[in-house]
Amino acid sequence: MINTTLCYITRGDDVLMLHRTKKKNDLNQDKWIGIGGKFEPNESPDECLLREAYEETGLTLTNWKCHGVITFLTDGAWEGEYMYLFSCSKFSGELKDCDEGELKWVSRDFLDKLPKWEGDRIFLDLMWQDAPFFLLKLRYSGDRLTEAVLNGKAIL
Repeated sequence: MINTTLCYITRGDDVLMLHRTKKKNDLNQDKWIGIGGKFEPNESPDECLLREAYEETGLTLTNWKCHGVITFLTDGAWEGEYMYLFSCSKFSGELKDCDEGELKWVSRDFLDKLPKWEGDRIFLDLMWQDAPFFLLKLRYSGDRLTEAVLNGKAIL
């Protein structure tokens, strides 16, 4: 299992999204996701968050919140991961080009229409509702969500 971070940076009613179009053999190819990535050795979740945010966007996050930990499992298509989910509403710096895809500010309403992982809708809803810290397990078979367990209770 690998450890990763995922962050949704907000500006009013807009969310900074990454349209994954530039990397070869990308399991997120053509999907819209938040920013983030894999932990480096001896890195804490918030250190990874800040580093990845700066590397991918050029922004320095100044106010962030961890909403939960999501366990992603699969039928072997990729390695399982523990993902720390963050949001951030305050930052400094200028947005730069990202070598993993196109960064774009989109409205939260429009975000629902963009191609993303099926389970993203679950944790995004929890995050937008400012639900208490949660644990979410998402199991996929290919691109299809086959199991979702929130705080120990099956929801799919």
